[in-house]
Amino acid sequence: MVDSVSFQHRLLAWFDLHGRKDLPWQQNITPYRIWLSETMLQQTQVATAIPYFEAFIQKFPGVEHLAKAPIDEVLSLWSGLGYYARARNLHKSAQRIAEQGYFPETLAELLTLPGIGLSTAGAILSIAFQKSHPILDGNVKRVLTRFNAISGWPGESAVNKKLWALSADFTPVQRVADYTQAIMDLGATVCTRRNPGCELCPVNEDCQARLTGNVSEFPTPKSSKKLPVKQLALLLLHNPTGHILLEKRPPFGIWGGLWSVPEFSCQDSAKDWCLTNSMPIINQHVLATKRHTFSHYHLDYTPVFIQTDAVTNSVMDTEQQLWCTAGHINTLGLPAPVKRLLQQHFQQRG
Repeated sequence: MVDSVSFQHRLLAWFDLHGRKDLPWQQNITPYRIWLSETMLQQTQVATAIPYFEAFIQKFPGVEHLAKAPIDEVLSLWSGLGYYARARNLHKSAQRIAEQGYFPETLAELLTLPGIGLSTAGAILSIAFQKSHPILDGNVKRVLTRFNAISGWPGESAVNKKLWALSADFTPVQRVADYTQAIMDLGATVCTRRNPGCELCPVNEDCQARLTGNVSEFPTPKSSKKLPVKQLALLLLHNPTGHILLEKRPPFGIWGGLWSVPEFSCQDSAKDWCLTNSMPIINQHVLATKRHTFSHYHLDYTPVFIQTDAVTNSVMDTEQQLWCTAGHINTLGLPAPVKRLLQQHFQQRG
């Protein structure tokens, strides 16, 4: 096995010359900014996360600001980034941190907060607090599995345990913040999932996958299975002024806590619901079915536009329902497909 000190020295020397140092969360480093960036970067590419991070920091520059914000405001800024449990957990954790009056700086404390796992906690401790803790995000997993030619899907318990042990062994005490950023950068910019730049890698002389000529076989992919398909009719019910009826989704599950349009198993059910709720159907048209893919299934949704002559006060529960105007689009947390449909609707109305 390669000496960890040699690995660290080569990686840090590469980072000094080629590492990324101008990302927005690398400026004015605070535990809050690192926590926010690491949360956004779960399941999200850097280029996608940057504008969301900048908008979030502008609106909520510190953890206290986030803690005081209404959840709808938080979800609105998160809209389109996906995996909305991340935003809900950020908000809950910010409230806890604000209540206790300090940002936790021990692994045990950080792990008690919703949405913070071992890798996110390790990044916060190493980058913000300069404490030596390993991380194991997707980029680091890829580097370590290739460098050590570790077979098996990294999500498997035994493989995951081995990778954590390796990450801990390679993580230095000195310059731990730079090392943490360096190994993430190596995976993101050189040891990429496809077409890795092995000739540019600072540790390529000892990479077992490269030496055996099978870099593309690592990490071992998860056994693939066909995603199920769920069919839904999305009701875009608009009143005489063009406002669209929205409902607040439960604070859990897919699109948890977001505002969305009513969902039905079929178009007929959507029409029946309108009539049952005293929403006379004046006009209607159906758009082509589109697909939105989640991690566990495909959603094939059919937008059903129905015009009613119902007035706005016919919505009974104003905390769970509202008539959406064009001005609401950028102030409410909305699922990306629904947001696009609303934008299309209001643009057509001028």
